[in-house]
Amino acid sequence: MILYIGIAVVVVMMARMIRPLNSTATGAISAGRVHPLTNGKSISRQKMLNIAALLFIFTLLFSVAMLRVNIGNDYLRYIEFMHLIFVNAFVPTEIGFNTVVRLVYSMSGFYNYFAVFALFSLFSLAIFLVAIYRDSEDFFFSFLLFIAFGYYFQTFNSIRYYLAVPIALLAMGYLLRGKKVHFIGLILVGALFHRSILVVLPLYFLATLNWKRWMLAAAGVLCLSSFFFQDLYLQLLLWLYPTYRGTDLLEGGTSIVNIVRCGGVLVLSLIYYRQTIQDNTRNRFFFYCNMAAFALYTCGSFIPEISRIGVYLTITHIYFLPAIINKIENKQQRFLLKGAVIVVATAFLLVFLSRADMDGVRLLPYQTILFDEVPRMIMITY
Repeated sequence: MILYIGIAVVVVMMARMIRPLNSTATGAISAGRVHPLTNGKSISRQKMLNIAALLFIFTLLFSVAMLRVNIGNDYLRYIEFMHLIFVNAFVPTEIGFNTVVRLVYSMSGFYNYFAVFALFSLFSLAIFLVAIYRDSEDFFFSFLLFIAFGYYFQTFNSIRYYLAVPIALLAMGYLLRGKKVHFIGLILVGALFHRSILVVLPLYFLATLNWKRWMLAAAGVLCLSSFFFQDLYLQLLLWLYPTYRGTDLLEGGTSIVNIVRCGGVLVLSLIYYRQTIQDNTRNRFFFYCNMAAFALYTCGSFIPEISRIGVYLTITHIYFLPAIINKIENKQQRFLLKGAVIVVATAFLLVFLSRADMDGVRLLPYQTILFDEVPRMIMITY
């Protein structure tokens, strides 16, 4: 736990050095372009500082992820999947993941699952950093929330899914700039690794609409109806996804923490709606994503693997909270709210890490391939 906290502190301090260059994310999105790390022939001191800080952050976070072994609730399960893929047995994983495993194993000449885990960590982290740098209005604030809400540490679990999540975040930026073809293309690429990403196609497109009051009222009635027609809706889901039938996933469940988090963001956004959201297309998108997540967690407890859908919606918090707070006109309120959000997010991280040794998370104790006893044990087992 001390290792994770120390890493979090170091990378957040480094993120404080990164400053925007010639334009903000909002201006870049509205103009249909992005601000690159290097713009023009000369490289300014701040550009060089940004590049150095980003490289340091990436190197440290990637090193911790790359050197891990037997970390994550499905680490051993993925090793078994990789073995089955290589011997051409049936696996429930997608073609993109299967292809990567075959390529790595064939090029290595042995069951090199360490390289597969490292490769997925590399792309997950790189895409996250590119998306946050490109699309956030406040890189430091967004990156702090990315760390504090546990997204980085969760990449140690479900490596296919946590490659799809940053791809969805990157694709979101294209959608907000009106580049729908790029958005759909990236989502289809993500589906090659985890098909759950396809859910963002209707959800994100719906969030781009300027919802009227009657539309919100109708959606509210539909959500409330789930308390009365839960069995009917569940049968519909099983018709769409028959693989869930007869599994433990049908027990459902929800997350009180996510309900509280989405509810808090909703209250904050409603208080400052006219000032920060009403006339801002980008912030309205985030607002509707948060509303959808709140409705999902409160009314959709019967949905199998509800968190798979929820994360695609709540990931917008790392953009939405800075966008709201930084647009508050009153400086004192802005300062106090930013401090309060940072304190709450830090507390969230500490609670998360305090439970990181539990089943379903298994991020602690941290084990590394630098000590070969654990890798040898796993290689004998499989």
